[in-house]
Amino acid sequence: MTSVQSLSELTALISQVRSATASLALSESVSAALLLVAKELDAARDAIFDANTLDLEASLEMAVPDLVIDWLKLTPDRLHLAIETLRNLAHVSLPPHVSPSMGLPTRHPITQAHQWQPLGVIAFVYEAFPEFAIIAAGLCLRTGNGLILKGGNEASQTNLAIAQVFADALDQADISPALIQSISPSDGESARRWLMQSTDLDLIIPYGRASLVNQVMREAHSPVLATAIGNCYLYWGVSAEAETVARFVIDSHASTPDPVNGIEKVLIHADMPESAIGELVRRLREANLTAKRHVGVLYEGQIPQDAEALAAASLNGTVMLISVDRLDTAIALMNTYSSGHANAIATESYPEVRQFTQRACSSTLYVNTSPRFMRNPPQAAEIALGMSAQRGLTSGRIGLDTLLSRQRVVHGLG
Repeated sequence: MTSVQSLSELTALISQVRSATASLALSESVSAALLLVAKELDAARDAIFDANTLDLEASLEMAVPDLVIDWLKLTPDRLHLAIETLRNLAHVSLPPHVSPSMGLPTRHPITQAHQWQPLGVIAFVYEAFPEFAIIAAGLCLRTGNGLILKGGNEASQTNLAIAQVFADALDQADISPALIQSISPSDGESARRWLMQSTDLDLIIPYGRASLVNQVMREAHSPVLATAIGNCYLYWGVSAEAETVARFVIDSHASTPDPVNGIEKVLIHADMPESAIGELVRRLREANLTAKRHVGVLYEGQIPQDAEALAAASLNGTVMLISVDRLDTAIALMNTYSSGHANAIATESYPEVRQFTQRACSSTLYVNTSPRFMRNPPQAAEIALGMSAQRGLTSGRIGLDTLLSRQRVVHGLG
């Protein structure tokens, strides 16, 4: 791990990481390095779990919130998923480095192409979730980016163990260990402050509770890609079955360790039979989710009295059931109060589907399917760290293409 005592030291560290990315661009051993890191992490399981136990014991003494402790706990399944993600990344093909593109007609003959390039140096600022450092590092290695890790103090021992494995494995693979740097937890709040003040980073990705993400968004002087967890909405049209809606909601909470696309608000058309709502409540409770009925019907343009609750992610398995007068109202509520990264609709009405897809502003929309998030899906090219609600090219899944930029190259004849 690296100690950072001042902004100038951080600037020097970023420069060191950037230099390492230049050498990586000339290396043909990225896939081999990913496989080697996966192998070494597998061999270091016992040491990593021992370190994680120390972190868990210390967190209990420090009265760390239960949610963060759950995120901190590195189970065999969670570590296995991260290791398998590295192995799958080793076999992923990136977009072609140079691709032809159509140019606008001009008076002079020209050809145009675009090429993909890494962003540069990325900072990953996160709390708990020690395995996410592995996934973030794998994505950066695959795309040729440098990475600076700033984990929370609650995971200091686990992060140290993982960082040591990465450093040793990269060195064995003849890749500069400077490519992936983990800032020492002993630097604490001061190191985070230097990261926020730096203008030399190409991207900062914060991950954790909304309070952390919002703080980074407010304070960072470098570009930030905001992540989102939970507070996803689903509209339940009168034509959809309760069993279908229950299946979508329950499945959305099944991703571990965090319900990235967890549906926490179900907007129900006011004409829905009470028996159907009761069936949904029963099925949610059987799945150990808590169903909470909202009093009354919300109408378009009405400001809910509990607007703060509608805008917050509970992340505790609570699902609010809210009656609305029509789909327009549901869409307005989604656009105003949801996290904005993964909203859904359950309906057999094509006009409702069309209206929803045209007016809902979520970065990803799910029509008659569960929005469940998978970090390491069967399609390896879709491997992702998390989700973002930001609009534009970086919206939706935070994966390989998120960490690449497209550069246009125009050739003329002089």
